[in-house]
Amino acid sequence: MTSRTFSAPGKALLAGGYLVLDPQYRSLVIALSSRMYAHASVRNSNDGALTITVSSPQFKDGQWSYKINYSDDTDTAAVNMVEVNGRSNPFIESTINTILTYLKYPVQQYDIQITMFSDKEYHSQANTTSKKVNDNKNTFLFHTEPITQVPKTGLGSSAALVTSLTTALLSCYEKSLNINDPATLSRIHNLSQVAHCLAQGKVGSGFDVASATFGSIVYRRFDPELINNLIEKQNSPETLIKLINETDWKITNDKCGLPKGIKLLMGDIKGGSETPKLVNKVLNWRKLNPVDSLKLWTDLNSANMKLIDALNSLQTVNETDQVYYNQLIQSLSSKSAVELVANHEIDTSPLALIASSIFNIRLLLKKMTTETGAEIEPDDQTSLLDACSKIPGVLGGVVPGAGGYDAVCLLVSESQVDTILNEMSKNEIFQTVEWLDLREVNEGIVEEEKFIPE
Repeated sequence: MTSRTFSAPGKALLAGGYLVLDPQYRSLVIALSSRMYAHASVRNSNDGALTITVSSPQFKDGQWSYKINYSDDTDTAAVNMVEVNGRSNPFIESTINTILTYLKYPVQQYDIQITMFSDKEYHSQANTTSKKVNDNKNTFLFHTEPITQVPKTGLGSSAALVTSLTTALLSCYEKSLNINDPATLSRIHNLSQVAHCLAQGKVGSGFDVASATFGSIVYRRFDPELINNLIEKQNSPETLIKLINETDWKITNDKCGLPKGIKLLMGDIKGGSETPKLVNKVLNWRKLNPVDSLKLWTDLNSANMKLIDALNSLQTVNETDQVYYNQLIQSLSSKSAVELVANHEIDTSPLALIASSIFNIRLLLKKMTTETGAEIEPDDQTSLLDACSKIPGVLGGVVPGAGGYDAVCLLVSESQVDTILNEMSKNEIFQTVEWLDLREVNEGIVEEEKFIPE
């Protein structure tokens, strides 16, 4: 029996909400330290059939076992899956279907066991028990309810699941799979995007799958027509292979992380938002107001690009002038975003540029909130972010992604985190915020050398 384990990170869309839907704009996606793990083991089948079992022991009824055969009937799906317990999981089923089709319906009669684990930050931590699961002493939270009934925190759990499961399942058939090879990583990304879209029945922007694959990146999406046609009909292996291996998706996935000494602080508000409704309101407004919406989106894109450029400038200082860089980071401990923005005309440092860029992004998102009626930065979140911006050590913050009441995301001085959290604990406005134990990571999908579940 052979086995390998892969993990993929969560995400936060720091800049580029809504614009990420349009291939002409770029966005900043930060990969997070919360990871989804997929441990795959392969053995020859005892009953001469292909069986793929995906287990998620952290959740009640968290096992899906599929007996698989192939049909030559062009009027039906070529991959036929029967779940032995009558359960359904569209993300698992779509991933299995995509991989087996891509591999031209492999004939090996395997018994494949894939065990999934997710770090605690992906889901609500209510009604859980903490357990260690292996010799490496990884600790996970176990829930009393099925996965469909446990609230998610919006960190991209489905994208991380599909990306890690895609990689693990592919490794069962490609024994020498090397995720450090750029061409292999591109295939994993493309396969995961297809599987994720098919599971959802629609083509999203794909930034969550891209970050799960490549890590912290500046991202520009693929043309949705690449996958739209796949949703309409059953596809042949030849069609899928051409799309995965031979088609230029024309995405941007440039590496871009946070400079040393700057930390991302993510706060879970627990308010909840219905992202599809927010998106529909914004897109409907854009259709009805093409001139005004184009100007606002152009201005917002300019502010997003200035933030990305300012972060890159700070990184350049870090690499070329350590003395000046250390002075900048040290100075942040006594300055708030409000002070940096107020002095940005005379202070041209990268820190002031970052703070003023975030401030301008918020102004434009607030304007979009007013004009569309979508609660992108609701008044409660405005009050919360304004209070954050007055605390020394805070560069600024946004409502990430599509906005709403789910979360807030801050950039802060790493050395001041404890002081910042202590200051927040004195203010009632922060009582509803749970600050998650997360950090930014550069890597996307990685192979875990010592992760072997019991």
